[in-house]
Amino acid sequence: MQSGEANQRIARISAHLHPSNHQMEESSILKRAECRAKGGAPGFKVAILGAAGGIGQPLSLLMKMNPLVSVLHLYDVVNTPGVTADISHMDTGAVVKGFLGQQQLENALTGMDLIIIPAGVPRKPGMTRDDLFKINAGIVKILCEGIAKCCPNAIVNLISNPVNSTVPIAAEVFKKAGTYDPKKLLGVTMLDVVRANTFVAEVLGVDPREVDVPVVGGHSGVTILPLLSQVKPPCSFTAEETEYLTRRIQDGGTEVVQAKAGAGSATLSMAYAAVKFADACLRGLKGGAGIVECAFVSSQVTELPFFASKVRLGRAGAEEIYQLGPLNEYERVGLEKAKKELAESIQKGISFIRK
Repeated sequence: MQSGEANQRIARISAHLHPSNHQMEESSILKRAECRAKGGAPGFKVAILGAAGGIGQPLSLLMKMNPLVSVLHLYDVVNTPGVTADISHMDTGAVVKGFLGQQQLENALTGMDLIIIPAGVPRKPGMTRDDLFKINAGIVKILCEGIAKCCPNAIVNLISNPVNSTVPIAAEVFKKAGTYDPKKLLGVTMLDVVRANTFVAEVLGVDPREVDVPVVGGHSGVTILPLLSQVKPPCSFTAEETEYLTRRIQDGGTEVVQAKAGAGSATLSMAYAAVKFADACLRGLKGGAGIVECAFVSSQVTELPFFASKVRLGRAGAEEIYQLGPLNEYERVGLEKAKKELAESIQKGISFIRK
């Protein structure tokens, strides 16, 4: 009996090592392709579009570690087979599958509950914001057309910059396809919140995990407005501290770009922030209560069609959008500056699709 078991075990290992060896495959109990490919743990199906990039790789790694994920689809136009092979060796519950190139996009998207999009190019030296916009706008358009066709009910977490313009682009694509649900399209501004929590904690001399700073507006430069008057735990800052913290939070991305000296932008902290936000979305999908995070969404908080503020996440996505609450004079001035720039960025995104 033991030798029979041993033979079966050898056949099984052999099938993994030599998947093209047909004789072995037929005699093995488990063909490699069938080996738990249906999805092991109960949980959600998540696709990462742009999984082989600077943000995509650490994001894929961290999502593979998330216990709420049962199936993880990794899509990119280059290098996904390698990233998939590497991450698939991790001994966590999520089953990983890779998809390479636009001809596999639809397979990557079908049946997904949550789509995370870090795809696009980072800004390189000598590149204008306009150059960046043109490339990434086109990429987001193609991906969102695929989502509208294959998983129109999925929640979409959009990271591709410039978020202030790519979220309106995604909304226009979904409207054209007749699948637009404003509650399910979320621009990820979580990195601004993560930075704000960290920098405020440094000034206060406390653990950043104890700090909660609402950050509203948008996701670049002066459109990023930390509401330091609403920090938890309650505290007060001098005018100098407020100025220092606001600037540092707004310029956090530049701080990293300069420190990396031409070797990239904020990818690791962005991946961390994206996973923190995706986890909140998944807990919402699961029916969790009281899950509130900041995100850039379709909004009536201001006169602008999109705005980042606190939202309550649930089974339908952003189920409730909170007002800004009381602002001090510094924040009111900042809000006007933010809205002016934000209005232009939003219009730029809308015009890209409507042109």
